[in-house]
Amino acid sequence: MSAHPTATTPIIEVRGLTKQFRRPMKEPGLKGAVRHLFRPRFADVNAVEDVNLSILPGESVAYVGPNGAGKSTTVKLLTGILVPTSGTVTVSGLTPFENRIENARNIGVVFGQRSQMWWDIPVIESFRLLGDIYEITEDRFAASFGELNDVLELEPLLKVPARQLSLGQRMRCDLAASLLHRPPILYLDEPTIGLDVSVKARFRQFIRYMHRERGLTVMLTSHDLGDIEELCDRMVMIDKGKIVYDGALNEVTARFGWERALHLTLTEPDPSALETASRALAMRTGAVATQPEPTLVTVTFDSREDTSGELIRDLAPLLAVTDIRIEEPSAESIIRRLYEGDLRFDPTDS
Repeated sequence: MSAHPTATTPIIEVRGLTKQFRRPMKEPGLKGAVRHLFRPRFADVNAVEDVNLSILPGESVAYVGPNGAGKSTTVKLLTGILVPTSGTVTVSGLTPFENRIENARNIGVVFGQRSQMWWDIPVIESFRLLGDIYEITEDRFAASFGELNDVLELEPLLKVPARQLSLGQRMRCDLAASLLHRPPILYLDEPTIGLDVSVKARFRQFIRYMHRERGLTVMLTSHDLGDIEELCDRMVMIDKGKIVYDGALNEVTARFGWERALHLTLTEPDPSALETASRALAMRTGAVATQPEPTLVTVTFDSREDTSGELIRDLAPLLAVTDIRIEEPSAESIIRRLYEGDLRFDPTDS
């Protein structure tokens, strides 16, 4: 990941953005369907509500949240696919839904398993068609395609129809297609879904390369927390249509990374080790001992109340310890717990 951008004018600016959908209210069964036919009832649902967001050129931002939180709706509003109910959206100085053609020239989009390739023609022909659609000159096409071809190693795939490509091969082609016209912004919506570990690694390597070499602005929505950790410095979390956190990814770890685990490996099995440890920790209300293995005692504790040094001082003289390991929570585990509702942001902090 590159250093924080120095530009001060946002390339993406969202103010008071709200998108409302009308949802039919039907009672179950044939009777309910007939009643709705003659006397339809609807409820207004806010998929996105009063969202404010600024992204600077060259930033790489993870836009995350549980299913149904409003992530994909936001991306569709930024691309101009949807029209906002209220609020304003500006991308590279344009209003996306009013300037769809101009906006399309400034963005690249990869939507998970939805391919940009024409299904029955060779991959190279799809690239040439995209070059014509974006009115790319021959010189620019040659330069841009040459770089993408080299980095993504597309040469063996160019004469193959898209329908014959594996998922990983098609993802490489879709990435190239989204960046062929050299847009300053790339939206990635669940881009690595279904990919194996090695293909994901190549995908992430390529995004980092484009971020570094082209100064590409990246907005990523993903449930793959490896994507988030490896590609993004900043995280914006949305829940029930509202942004609940916007800040540095490492601040999430700092804010919620207080839960620690102290693992004490014993020289030999000791059936009394758990009782000994529990007795030694009786006065420490935030520390709990378990014995997952005969030669292992694990103490989970709140680092805001106790330190690992204090716990080691309490336990080491009482147990035959051969090794000590301290485990801190990863950003991945914290974000997963945020998704699941085990942890919550204090609204006064976000």
